[in-house]
Amino acid sequence: MQAKSGIVSRSVSSVSSSRSGSFFAKLLAILSVAVTIVMVDSVNADAEAANPKYAGIVVDAKTGNVLYSENADRLQYPASLTKMMTLYMTFEALEQGRIRLDTPVPFSAYASAQAPTKLGVRAGGTITVEQGILGLVTLSANDAATALGEMLGGGSEDRFAQLMTAKAHALGMTRTTYRNANGLPNTAQMTTARDQARLGIALRQHFPQYYGYFSTRAFKFGSRTIRSHNRLVGSVRGVDGIKTGYTRAAGFNLVSSVQVDGKSIVGVVMGGASTPARDAQMRNLIATYLPKASSRGGSSALIAQAAPAPAMIETPAPVQPKKAQQMAKTITAAQPPVSAAAADLSLPHKGPLPDARYQVAETEVAYAETAAPKSDNPLVAQPMPAPTKVRTMTFKQQAAVAAPKPTPASMPSEQGETSVDNLTTASTTPSPTRAASTSSGPTGWVVQVGVSPSRQMAMDLLESARSKAGKALASAKPFAVAYAAGGDQLFRARFGGFDDQRDAVNACKALKKAGIKCWAAAQ
Repeated sequence: MQAKSGIVSRSVSSVSSSRSGSFFAKLLAILSVAVTIVMVDSVNADAEAANPKYAGIVVDAKTGNVLYSENADRLQYPASLTKMMTLYMTFEALEQGRIRLDTPVPFSAYASAQAPTKLGVRAGGTITVEQGILGLVTLSANDAATALGEMLGGGSEDRFAQLMTAKAHALGMTRTTYRNANGLPNTAQMTTARDQARLGIALRQHFPQYYGYFSTRAFKFGSRTIRSHNRLVGSVRGVDGIKTGYTRAAGFNLVSSVQVDGKSIVGVVMGGASTPARDAQMRNLIATYLPKASSRGGSSALIAQAAPAPAMIETPAPVQPKKAQQMAKTITAAQPPVSAAAADLSLPHKGPLPDARYQVAETEVAYAETAAPKSDNPLVAQPMPAPTKVRTMTFKQQAAVAAPKPTPASMPSEQGETSVDNLTTASTTPSPTRAASTSSGPTGWVVQVGVSPSRQMAMDLLESARSKAGKALASAKPFAVAYAAGGDQLFRARFGGFDDQRDAVNACKALKKAGIKCWAAAQ
C-alpha cells in the first residue's frame, strides 16, 4: 500500500512538475514575443526619427504645450491628411444645418474618375453624406472626398480648396495651402506637422457629436465591407483616431488623438519611410509623452467625448446613376466666416495656435455672437460659429460632368507664421440709397469689432471700442460697411487706416485686452 501511495505521489508530482514547466515555457515565450515587438518598435522608431523627410510633434491638448517637436514647421505634403479639413468643412455644414447625414452627394465625372483608393461610385450616382464621411475615415476614398468638396464648394473643387485654405488660416494654420479635397499629389498643396496638430485638436474640440466617426473600424457599403487603414485604433490604448495618409512624395503620414486617464494629446508623424516605421514612431511618441501630459489645465468635458463608433457600421447601398439624374440639390455657394468670438485666442508661443486669427476670405453672410467659452484655456475654449444665413444655389446632377482643369501645380515659397492667403470673394452690389459712409471704406488692413442692424449702432459700437482701447486706435478711422444678408441689411463695424498687417493685429490685441472681441482683415 505504501508502495502504491509512493507511486501515486511521484505521479502527481511528475504531472504537477510537467504542467508547471509547460506554464513557464508558455510564459517565457509570450514575454519573448513582447520583448521582440518592443525592440522592433524601438528600432523602427529610431530609424524613422533619422529619416530626412521626417517631421513630428506631440501637443498636450489640455494646455497647448508642445511636448515634442522635430521639423514641426517645415513645409510637407499632407497627402490624405487633407481629408481632415474636408471632414472639418463637412462637420461644420452639418452643425449649421446646411446639409444632413442623409443628404445625397452627387458624383460628377471628375469625382468618379479620381485615382484609388476610392468607393468606385459611377458618374451620376450618389451616396449619403454619412457614407462619404465613413469612406474618408476608413478607406480614405478620393472620389468621395472630391464629391463632398464639389457639393460644399458650389460645384467646384477649386472653389472648395479656396474655402479650405481660408478655414485653415482662420484656425491658425498659417502655413497650410490646399489645392484639392482629397490630398492627391499637387506640389502647391503644403502644410506642417504643427498645423496638422492644430487641425486635429480643432476637430476634437469643435465637433464632439461627429468626432466618434474617426474611431470607426469598418463599415458596410452596399455589398462591400470596408475596413479602416488606421492600425492604431483598437490596438493602442486611448487612440480614438484620426487619419493616415500616403503619397510617394509625402511619405507615410499619421495624426493620432489619444485620451487616457484624464490626459489628452495629439501626435503627428509626417514623411515616414513605411507604414510599420510610421506606426512604430507614433507608438513610441505616445508611450513617451502621454505620461508627461497634464491631467489639469482645461476642462476635459470640452474635449470631444462622443461615444466611440461601433465596430461595424451598416449603410444603405449607393444610389445608381439612373436614379439620380433628375435629383436637385440645395447647397451653399460660400463658406460663412468664423465669428469674432472664435478669434479670441491668446496663447503662449509654444502652443499649437497663434496669438491672433486673421479673416482672409469673407463672404456676405450674417452671424450671431457665440456663447462665452466654458474654459479659460484658449486651446479648448474656442467656440464655433453660430448657424448663419448663407446664399444657396440649386445644383442638378447630370449623368456626366466635364472634368475641370486642375489647379496648376507650383512649389510655394516659404511663408512666415503670419502669412495670409489672399482670396478674391464675391460681394453684394451697393444700394443706390446707401450713404457714402457705408461704402467699403478704407482699403488695406482693417479691424472689425462686430456687426449691427443699423449704421448708428455700428458707429456707437466703434466709439465705445475706441474709448476702451486708448492709444492703439488713436489714429484709426471708424466706419460702417453695409451689406445684404438674407433680405436684411446689416452693418460691419470696422476701424481702418492701418499701415500694415502688424499695426492691425496689434490694435486687435489691445481691443482684446480691453474685453472687446475683434479680428484683423485685409480689406
